[in-house]
Amino acid sequence: MACARVPLDEQQVTEPGPLGKERTLPALHPDRKEERYFVPYKPLPEDSTPAEVEEFLEHAKFITEDLEWLLALPHDKFWCQVVFDESLQRCLDSYLHHAPRGLDLAALPSSPAVAEMQRSVHRMVFLTFLRMATHKESKENFLTPAVFGEIIYDNFLFDIPKILDLCMLFGKGNSQLLHKMIENIFTQQPSYYSDLDETVPTVLEVFDTILDRCGLQCEGATAMEPMKLNAHKQPTAMTMSQQELVDIILYLCDSTTTIHAFLDIFPAACSSFHSHSFLDRLTSFYETAVPDLEKALRKRNFDDKGVQEDAWKRLSHSCRKMVEMAHLVLHHTCLQPILEGGENMQTFAEELLQHFTSFLPEKRFLSDYDEQFPIADDISLLHQALPVIDETRTSYLLQGVESAWDSVGRRKPQSQIQLRTSSSFVANQGAVGGASAASSSASFNPQEVREPGEGGESLRGAEAMLDVSRKGNNGAVCPVSGAELESLLSCIRDLLPDLGEGFLLACLQEYDYNSELVINNILEDRLAPNLDKLDRAMPRPVKEEVSSVLSKRSNVFDDDEFDIFRRDQVDMSRIWKGRRKGESARELLDDKQHIAEQKARYQAYETVVDEVVIEPGESAASYGLDDYDDEYDDTYDMNQVGANDLDGDSLLNRRPFTVPQVLRKGNKHEDVDEGEDEDEEEESVQNNVNRDQFVQDPALLRERAEARRAAMQQRKGIRPERPSNVVGRAKGQGQTLETFLDRRKKEANKSRGANHNRRTMADRKRNKGMIPS
Repeated sequence: MACARVPLDEQQVTEPGPLGKERTLPALHPDRKEERYFVPYKPLPEDSTPAEVEEFLEHAKFITEDLEWLLALPHDKFWCQVVFDESLQRCLDSYLHHAPRGLDLAALPSSPAVAEMQRSVHRMVFLTFLRMATHKESKENFLTPAVFGEIIYDNFLFDIPKILDLCMLFGKGNSQLLHKMIENIFTQQPSYYSDLDETVPTVLEVFDTILDRCGLQCEGATAMEPMKLNAHKQPTAMTMSQQELVDIILYLCDSTTTIHAFLDIFPAACSSFHSHSFLDRLTSFYETAVPDLEKALRKRNFDDKGVQEDAWKRLSHSCRKMVEMAHLVLHHTCLQPILEGGENMQTFAEELLQHFTSFLPEKRFLSDYDEQFPIADDISLLHQALPVIDETRTSYLLQGVESAWDSVGRRKPQSQIQLRTSSSFVANQGAVGGASAASSSASFNPQEVREPGEGGESLRGAEAMLDVSRKGNNGAVCPVSGAELESLLSCIRDLLPDLGEGFLLACLQEYDYNSELVINNILEDRLAPNLDKLDRAMPRPVKEEVSSVLSKRSNVFDDDEFDIFRRDQVDMSRIWKGRRKGESARELLDDKQHIAEQKARYQAYETVVDEVVIEPGESAASYGLDDYDDEYDDTYDMNQVGANDLDGDSLLNRRPFTVPQVLRKGNKHEDVDEGEDEDEEEESVQNNVNRDQFVQDPALLRERAEARRAAMQQRKGIRPERPSNVVGRAKGQGQTLETFLDRRKKEANKSRGANHNRRTMADRKRNKGMIPS
């Protein structure tokens, strides 16, 4: 066995060799590996047959059982298997490569059994990687940190692509564990930082590849090389095949989602991406490729509208993730140091403003970024943290943001028109952190996409996507006030009175509430296809009044004297904060008003009458008693018939009623004292007669118990046992047979009691507190 408190890499173990002879080996040695083959993961194919489903379940069961066996191994055996078993690494790599992502709608499980098995494999793989990233499991089972870093790096247990796949697959719901795992890997092996620096240019090549495939490379930010001779032959997003266009969008969606998950879980990587001008490349790619891809999806006619809608959802998801990636890099490289209040706050603020200035030419990206993360909030934060910031420069930036919104033909949401400044710098710090966490935790859900065709016939295909792209994520939100909307409607109806208000509202919503454009398109008959399908006499939809929350609320204080929601007037003299004015603590304690209020209640019980003798010819009413009621309920009456007889057992010899001292009058104290002196002698005599025996005579108790026992044995027909006699006669006179049997019985059963369980009884007494500890 290995010694405790010694790192695994320094331990030596003694085991029998192949010939049976014992030998000493290091704890980490290839000969200590168990012979076990880990099968690789194979995903369930689309439109699978029952035979393929059964094969998948059996295959996944093998993987689950093997990984459960691996996780149950002790620390040294586990690391021997991980380091020297190549089939295990192939199994784990195959799952990272082929496991279905959250965006793969076609990879949804076909049955509950498949879903349960997939969850089991998913969990086992994650636990395996989690244990592989832990160098210290306990005080006895651990690896030297430096040796741990060398093991995982030299044996390729972890690398940057694997870490990216881990963030993509397991990030949702396990972000904290993944953060600790990746942080430990980078801390124990700093070489991963250099690998990350070498990986970032490869990640940026994703953007160049997409631009090249779409024929946009000459417009990219890195187009400093001469144009190739065959550049004109490159297909564009409008001319390439539909399948190739869909593949490009899938490639973009998978890449952006993976990079965003990695930056969100491991923010320390943002500095590496920032050092390679990631923001400049990202914004340039966004401005160049996104409008071209959106145009291709809207204009082209797809054979399968479902494929077209899915591609549009993935492209929208990719756009959102690219904007969130830019915010993550800015937040962790510029904003976070400002919030922490370091020495170089001015430098970071200047860098942040430079990045915002570089965004100004990228109109589409700037408007999308400002929609999710308002730049006005960040500038307001800078003014509060650093009052020396040039206001002219920040005003120029805000005007550039407004210009970007106008150039893309969109209206800024009403919630962002005014600066949302908070009352303190701390509140801004929490708001920025909360916005970052909320944005980074967003995940793609196809059900979040709005159903098209609100207020008219349903739209399909590119028309529905166009409708979604124009109205934004919040649906049909009117950017003008109610008065402005009524003015626009009246202006149009003055020229076109035969059109219904419902139709005009749809036209205004379609053309961003531009009344001149609506009138021009109606007169020239150039309305959008979805508007041509509508009834031009369609009335204005009736808005359903939403009931107030106060009308539905239910509370125990409803309709009380202080319910301001149901009462127009409240007695304010009964409401005050703290102590009343002019009222001291002594006056509050001396106020005995509550005692006077209780006097009447106790006076009703002052006179207690058990029986009233009614003289012949008089009625009960003359004595203040009610007449007999035939239906009187005497369930709870306390009158006990016969209880006052002299031969009774003193059932009603109770203590006479006594008025509480605080309610007594001054002249009654002496009467009560005199009455108590007279009753003392009678009570003492009575107590001697009917004295409660607290401890009864033990001999009497034994006699009663023996009598009960004899009566019970007699009823059951049990012969009473003969009393034991182990003393017998004097020595030398011989013993009877009964004495001999009693002695043998005592000898056989003496271990049941006696002093053989003294410790047990002592513990029992100590537990009950009989023996002081």
